[in-house]
Amino acid sequence: MSLETKFSNAQLRRINLQSILYLCSCPSQVGVQIDSLRKLYEYQANCAERGRSELQSQVHERIAEATLAAHRIMEDCLQDVLSLEGWDPLTLEMPEGLRTLLEQEIDGG
Repeated sequence: MSLETKFSNAQLRRINLQSILYLCSCPSQVGVQIDSLRKLYEYQANCAERGRSELQSQVHERIAEATLAAHRIMEDCLQDVLSLEGWDPLTLEMPEGLRTLLEQEIDGG
């Protein structure tokens, strides 16, 4: 079983940083969940390699299986959200219309 990705870790970081900087945290929230799922999958894969019993192997395999499904759903979700909001699909640049700088928000602007 392998984890297929639509977004690299670097691309997720790019989305997350822009989302946080420009006060549009919804894409970032999805990105954080994708990152967590990747870590969970990696943990399960490492545990499965060290499986000490058939039961432990089954447990890790089941968790990894569910993680793959959830990861696929969340990546599809992120792709849809970015498309709906009008992000550039090649550069992953947030559209100008969504950009509200944190400083502007703090200054009341």
